[in-house]
Amino acid sequence: MRVALAAAVRTLPRGAGLAYEPKFDGHRLVVVRTAEDVVLQARSGRIVTAAFPDLAAAARQLPAGTVLDGEVVVWRGGRTDFALVQRRAAATAARATVLAQSLPASYAAFDVLELAGLDLRGRPYERRRTLLVDLLTPLGPPLQPVPMTTDPELAATWYETLPASGIEGLVVKRLDQTYPAGRRGWQKLRHTEVRDAAVVGYTGTPRRPLALVLVLPVGDETPLVSSPLTAALRADVAAALAEAAQAAEAAAGTPARAAKGAAGAAPAGAGGATVTAIGLGEVPYRVLDPPLTAEVRYASTRHPPPEVLRLRTEL
Repeated sequence: MRVALAAAVRTLPRGAGLAYEPKFDGHRLVVVRTAEDVVLQARSGRIVTAAFPDLAAAARQLPAGTVLDGEVVVWRGGRTDFALVQRRAAATAARATVLAQSLPASYAAFDVLELAGLDLRGRPYERRRTLLVDLLTPLGPPLQPVPMTTDPELAATWYETLPASGIEGLVVKRLDQTYPAGRRGWQKLRHTEVRDAAVVGYTGTPRRPLALVLVLPVGDETPLVSSPLTAALRADVAAALAEAAQAAEAAAGTPARAAKGAAGAAPAGAGGATVTAIGLGEVPYRVLDPPLTAEVRYASTRHPPPEVLRLRTEL
């Protein structure tokens, strides 16, 4: 099942015939209720039914021939927690049964693609939305339709206030739109900020750094791995690492090996550590002491990873 995608926008789209939904911070999940059982499919196409036995059990209440599109989330302390969704998704079948009790999942459904065996993808979103609400409202949690409004002012209020609940932003759809399977036919407005962050390490080598390990100026100071660096940023970071190594080794009275571009040579005082990267698990990285500073763009949630815009050479 190819899912619909959304193109990023920088401002809230306004106009007649638009619908606005909160964008939940979870894992994309297609729920397929066949005549025999339930299949849960990730966006990649991977079958993850065993990881979410609680959702599979709830989905068995759906009529045969139903296909839903939505997001699986885990709530903690009144907000969604993406790290806990990751934990649920990566669990073995045996562990998943235990986690379903301690970390129950919820399903935020935003579309119905098939109902009673009838393919609805060619129907307008407005009609599919009505069918979705009628289908799920009697069932209740953990299967729930996402909120929706056609009022841009209410949508703007959601955008400003819902991040405290772990909401990433908004998804905007046309009321008359068919389901854009495999295409970026929707629009998404994410909460992002551009701020300075401490660069406490990097992955790769000094000559070819791949990503930066950052501590953002918000949150609990847990190190995060940035998105992959562009070629230009790799060159800038490599030059900054060589300069830092040269300065450190000059102060220590040792040859500036890194300044000569020796492959694998780490700046003086650097050590090794690991950091958890979304989708990659534990990733080794080289520690920077003292840290550098970078200007980064990041979402209000911990997903997607921060994007490095440039190194800051002045403060």
